[in-house]
Formats: sequence, structure tokens, C-alpha cells
Amino acid sequence: MKKSIQDKRKVEILVLSDIHLGTFGSKAKELLNYLKTVNPEILVLNGDIIDIWQFNKHYFPKTHMKVIKHFTTLLTNGTKVYYITGNHDEMLRKFKGFKIGNFEILNKLILEIDGKKAWFFHGDVFDITMKYSKWLAKLGGIGYDLLIIINTFFNYISQKLGQGRISLSKKIKNSVKRALKFVDNFEETAAEIAITNGFEYVICGHIHQPQMREITNKIENSVMYLNSGDWIENLTSLEYSDGKWKIYEYFKDQIAQNIDNNESLKEQHLSNLDLEPNQIFNELLKELQFNKQFA
Repeated sequence: MKKSIQDKRKVEILVLSDIHLGTFGSKAKELLNYLKTVNPEILVLNGDIIDIWQFNKHYFPKTHMKVIKHFTTLLTNGTKVYYITGNHDEMLRKFKGFKIGNFEILNKLILEIDGKKAWFFHGDVFDITMKYSKWLAKLGGIGYDLLIIINTFFNYISQKLGQGRISLSKKIKNSVKRALKFVDNFEETAAEIAITNGFEYVICGHIHQPQMREITNKIENSVMYLNSGDWIENLTSLEYSDGKWKIYEYFKDQIAQNIDNNESLKEQHLSNLDLEPNQIFNELLKELQFNKQFA
């Protein structure tokens, strides 16, 4: 089932984070399906879009590059794209302030949305492991990626047997009190800082936990905390339209799931691009410059 440009849902603001392109766990095909159904005025890429930490130049499938090219197509069509750097794509932090056309790289973003101030940032600034033991964080990332690969195989067998999909990493995280405490502390810290600085919305990524809830501090001030989740296990985003935020969930979207990308899973994994991280960024720049020239 194909969806024409005229049929695309118009979204005022679309927030994506933690796509982790360049890793086995990234659900680029599903993300492409979703992107083909929406037409955002503003796209906020809130960190960990390309996973440079775990990057392997022998594994960058065509679907992963197609996601990047889809972003540049949105730019050509007038979408404003903000790329907020995360910890897994921290190499891009040296390009903070870079602008070309409708594309901009930042470490944080402040927007006024219908008269309300919104603060966008990835969220790794709160991660003590990131700040003081980067090698440990990277090791954890490798272990997480391996768990996702095992999970993908597990779900393949499960679905063949007529059972539903299950997230092993979610089950592990939800069974560990320290993990739950970390998520809670992350959300409370982000909310407290946002309240102190007079923001009505604080929008993060990083912890792969889609969320939308109002948080009130001890002196009865509140802020709307939102997290866009990820495109590894949750397959979620944040959408803002008509004065309202919502969490988009791919697994509940039959239209996106039925879009045909005309590319088999086998072809995706055999048709890899032999590129280094710097080359991928250079390819993106070339695409941006080309689109700007002919826009």
C-alpha cells in the first residue's frame, strides 16, 4: 500500500532520537515506512542518529543511507531540520553552529511553540557514566547492541510460532531497580532544570524510554516532560500538531507497516556501503549542497 505526497499527515513538529544508524539494531526500514507517511514543518533530530561509537564501515545498509537521504529530501521540500548532537554522534559537536539552508547542527535547541518555551536536548549531560567512564558506557553500548541482535532472532522465532514480539532489554531494565531509579532521576532532573529556567516543555532522548507526563516540583511548579524513545526497540517519535503533543508508536500504525519499500531484508544486509564516519558526514554535506543548489 503506497501513500502519495498528498496523503501524508501534516505534522508541525516531529522529534526523532536514538535511531543509531550504522548498528544492527537500528530499525531503518521501519523508520523509512513511517517517514513516508508524514510531512513535518520542523524536524528535530535529537541525538544518536548515526552511531559513531559502534560504527563499522562494513555495515551501513542502503536503508540506513536512505534514511539520511530522506532527511535531505525533507530539507528540499522546505522542512526545517535541527540536528542536536548526542553521545553516540558526539563527533558532530565540533560542527555546532553549522548551518546550510534549512539545516542546522546544535547541542541544544530552544523553540517557542504557540507561546510556550520548549527546551530540546539529547540528555547525556545527566549521565554520570558518560561523563566519568566513557569506556564503560561504550562497553555497555556494545552489550546492548548484542542483546538487540539476540532479541531480533528471538522475535523471528516467536512470530513464526504465532507468538507476539517481546523486548528482552525492556524486561531486563524493568526488572532492575537501579535502572528504574536511573530513568526516574533522569526525568526529575530534566524537569527541575526546565522549571528553574522557565520552560513549559522539556524534550529529551538518550534513555530510550518514550514518555509524556507533567512533572511538578516541591514548590508546585510544573513542566511537561517528553521523551521521543528510540528506533531500536520502541520505534517511537514525538509529534506536535494543533496545540497538542503525542507519542507516535510504529507498532500501532497499520498504514506505515503496510508500506512497501521494494527492498528485501536480505538485500539490505548484503548491499552495504564501505564508508567511514567522516565520509558519511561528507556525503550528507554533498547532498545538502546539491539540494540547496536546485531547491
